[in-house]
Order: sequence, then C-alpha cells, then structure tokens
Amino acid sequence: MLASPARRITTSSSLLRYCTLLSSWRSVFETTLGLKMALLIVGAALAIRFGPFHDGDSWQAVLTGMVLVAAMAVQNAIHRVYLGSAPPSTLMTGTTTQIMIDLADVILPGEAKSQASARLVKMSMNVLVFALGCGAAALLFMRLGVWWFALPPIMGVLSLAARIAKPAQR
Repeated sequence: MLASPARRITTSSSLLRYCTLLSSWRSVFETTLGLKMALLIVGAALAIRFGPFHDGDSWQAVLTGMVLVAAMAVQNAIHRVYLGSAPPSTLMTGTTTQIMIDLADVILPGEAKSQASARLVKMSMNVLVFALGCGAAALLFMRLGVWWFALPPIMGVLSLAARIAKPAQR
C-alpha cells in the first residue's frame, strides 16, 4: 500500500512515537480517545488520497469506509463506558425514537411528564446539533472537497491535547 520504504519507515516511526505517548498517558479514556483520533487521521488520509469515490465498491472506498466505521465504533464504546448519562451521539435512530415516546408522554395525561419533559429537551438539543453538524459537513464537502476530512481529526487532536494538558480537571 505504501509506495516507498521511506514512507514505511516514517509510518513505523510515527506509530512508535504514538505508542510511546500511549504509555505515558494516565487514563484508559485518553488512550481510547487517542485510538479514535488515530483512526480518524488514517481515515482522513485515505479519503484525501483516494477520494472522491466514484465506485463505492472499490477497495479504496471500502478500506476508507471501514477505517471510519472503526473510529465510529470506538466513539460508541467511549460513549457507552464513559458518557452513559449523556444522550448517544452515534445512534440517532434510538434518540429520535425516544424523543417521540417522550413527546407522547408529555402530550398525553399521566405521571411521566416531568422526567419525559427533561429528557425531551436534552435529546432534542442533541438531534438539533447533529442536524447542524450534518449540514455543516455537507457545506464543507461542497466547498473543500475531500480535504474537509482533515477537520475532524484536527478538532479531535486539539480536544485531546487540551484534556491531557489539564489532568487535574478529570
């Protein structure tokens, strides 16, 4: 896949540096976030190198998609393990279903109004932010093409670096 031995050495060196960083981190949470960032970086590099994909069945499109699916799986695991009280950020079907159930609880007479109402506001805000993010991603793709795939890893690395820089606020 890599064209030259120099690229293989650079990639191996980067991986070694990443593993060294992993061993110095104090938390599994940061390590998991680092794994997600690494997958996003690889996914962005693949999308920029091989995209746009005119054939969704090509090995390049499938490889890029699977790397990004792995990043989403790690994000889902992070949410399940560390952010269980927050609305899911990866499962909009479940969130919108819960919104409809809570909306029915709020509209119909019954005792579940206060709990359903609080959850409805929280989850509706999550869906709104998700929709805005989808719109922003579409606009960025139209404006920047495949280079917009570089933005999520950059934002993630900045967020992770900020978290690691302030370990006392955990």
